[in-house]
Amino acid sequence: MKTRVGVLAVQGDFAKHLEALARIGVQGSEVRKARELAELTHLVLPGGESTTLLKFLREEGFEPALRAYHASGRAIFATCAGVILLAREVLNPAQASYGLIDLAVERNAYGRQVSSFVASLEVPELGPAPLEAVFIRAPVIRRVGPEVAVLARHEGRPVLVRDANVLAATFHPELGEDTRVHESLLGMTPANRAESTGFGRIGLTRHGSGPSMP
Repeated sequence: MKTRVGVLAVQGDFAKHLEALARIGVQGSEVRKARELAELTHLVLPGGESTTLLKFLREEGFEPALRAYHASGRAIFATCAGVILLAREVLNPAQASYGLIDLAVERNAYGRQVSSFVASLEVPELGPAPLEAVFIRAPVIRRVGPEVAVLARHEGRPVLVRDANVLAATFHPELGEDTRVHESLLGMTPANRAESTGFGRIGLTRHGSGPSMP
């Protein structure tokens, strides 16, 4: 299947993700309809405001399509608010999420936007050169499931992780010049999913108030 990369184009720096993909020779597409997921091999969920994104996905009927997409083994790359959407548990405050990666995340744990910062990360899987990472109102990963691989940490906290076909970064790789994270996304295909550890999928969960959200 030909590589087709889509970026959820609701809010956040989706245009910057498309620019990063263009720098590595990939023409991505903007995604606004659930039916568009069927044509993709790789999906990017960018940053933004997680409750706004969740409301949009719910109103546009994305849940069945997103669950089917994930179950097919096709790649998903989530950044910042996108990580909150996919985490199994969300704290501060608790909110609904899709539970497609076994993480507990705390929203806005680094503070307000004025507390944004840039850090150099060691990511052995991407080579010896440090990776510049931009953190903007970033969530903090408080718990990592046993099947989740931690690819990079900042001050001891996981900031880049992978669980089977889901890659998640609490920072914004699209805002730097380094394209290695996006390049690694393109290396994630259904064919090599079996070589990675995985975690069973669950539906949309409202934490602390029942198993599902209407």
